[in-house]
Amino acid sequence: MINSCNESIMSGATTTQGPSGMYYLADAIDMMKAVNKQLTTENLSTVLRSVETLECILEKTVYNNTRTSIIAGSLVAHLFRAVSNFSGAIISASNEMVESDGVPINNSIVTVNLPKELLKPITNTTIVFCMITSPKLYEKLWVLDGRLVGLSVSNQKVSGLQDRVNISMLLQHHTVENKGDRQPSCQFFNFSSSTFHRDGCTTEWKKEEGIVVCSCDHLTYFAVLMMSPSISKKDQEILGYITVIGCSLSLFFLLVTVILYTSERCAGTDVSHKVHINLAVALILLNVHFLPSQQVATLSSTGPCIYIAVLLHYSLMATFTWTAIEGFHLYLLLVRVFNIYVRRYLLKLSLVGWGFPAVIVILIVIIDKNQYSRVTLHTSETNGTAVEMCYVSSDVVKLVTTVVLFGIIFLFNLCILAVTLSRLVFQRTPEEKGTTVNSICTILGITCLLGIPWGIIFFSFGQLTVPGLYLFCVLNSLQGFFLFLWFSMFRCKAKVSQPGSFTQSSQQ
Repeated sequence: MINSCNESIMSGATTTQGPSGMYYLADAIDMMKAVNKQLTTENLSTVLRSVETLECILEKTVYNNTRTSIIAGSLVAHLFRAVSNFSGAIISASNEMVESDGVPINNSIVTVNLPKELLKPITNTTIVFCMITSPKLYEKLWVLDGRLVGLSVSNQKVSGLQDRVNISMLLQHHTVENKGDRQPSCQFFNFSSSTFHRDGCTTEWKKEEGIVVCSCDHLTYFAVLMMSPSISKKDQEILGYITVIGCSLSLFFLLVTVILYTSERCAGTDVSHKVHINLAVALILLNVHFLPSQQVATLSSTGPCIYIAVLLHYSLMATFTWTAIEGFHLYLLLVRVFNIYVRRYLLKLSLVGWGFPAVIVILIVIIDKNQYSRVTLHTSETNGTAVEMCYVSSDVVKLVTTVVLFGIIFLFNLCILAVTLSRLVFQRTPEEKGTTVNSICTILGITCLLGIPWGIIFFSFGQLTVPGLYLFCVLNSLQGFFLFLWFSMFRCKAKVSQPGSFTQSSQQ
């Protein structure tokens, strides 16, 4: 899990490295005792850092037999050597013992099914199972039964499994009672961010049996958390239909918009129309790659999913960028009417609109192309079937390139809207007053279309979650249709000198 175990961060634990950086069994026992002590005496962040180090120590522990178990208070660990003809394994554990011979032990509370795919190739590999039980984990992190289950393989980073690892956990009845509408959710612990995530894991809750089955495509530390469902299964289905139908309509009308633009005789005279068409093209790319994303994610081959994920991410950022360009262009048209000569204006806008997202995506691919993969959206409440799509798997990358990027653009467009409305309402001459209402409606239509509908997602929390998501899905899935209506109303104006035409004051 970490590159080196040379530094122990556990108080009261000392280790002696054997040959080739390995550790002796006695040292692993001392480590586990130290962590067990920390569960009651140290703060939770220190304990979790110790758990990360302990896992690495266990992977490098030397033991004589083909398998061995270590019990230290609230910690139960099991190490076993994989053979050359490894065909999978079953691990069962209670609070007092653990076995990997495929025979369930009495009073087992955790059962792990490891697939054959787990080990390729076999190179003196040790499989490590570690279970930690602590009330502190429940109190601080809402981990059911305060139980963390860790799985790892020495000298290997296991992820992207087609045949998933299944972890069945027997829950104590009092931990799931009186939780209202909360439901179990299988999640893994990210030691880098000290947070839980559910990417790559699905949840099947066998409520009558009191068992939660976690199916995950990677190895690390897993837990079951009680989470409030954001939306019901019925709402998920309705929102899915709205999104698919709306995006399909948008794609159709966006294509019609581009065709109308290219067929117009005045298509080459208005820079504003060219900016709008670039936005339309970005939306076309977004819809083309978004609509098949879930279907592609179900394919066994990872190549098509990576392709869809890369282009979906690129087109989404391109849409955001052209939204910002629309706001900037609107500012030049209606606020800075004079002295706005810009040489090769449209070319510079295109370099920003299409080039900036391309640079970001290329950097991500160069650093780690595995950031683009299958991402779990949600899990069926009845059969535990996961709904997946192809997109960015890293929470940090998603946060920076979508939420942060759009948040900045959203605030920018709101400022542009405020400045533009102020000019139209308070700074027009008496002769221009008659057109104020029409101009305001035009600006509100453009700016709300390109900015505010996306911003609704920031208000989709608490009691606003379901209504906010419905409004967000309806407005954004029909964004292409609204753009078509606007383009149909305002294309090919007879007077190119009126506000809205940038032709005479810039060079393309």
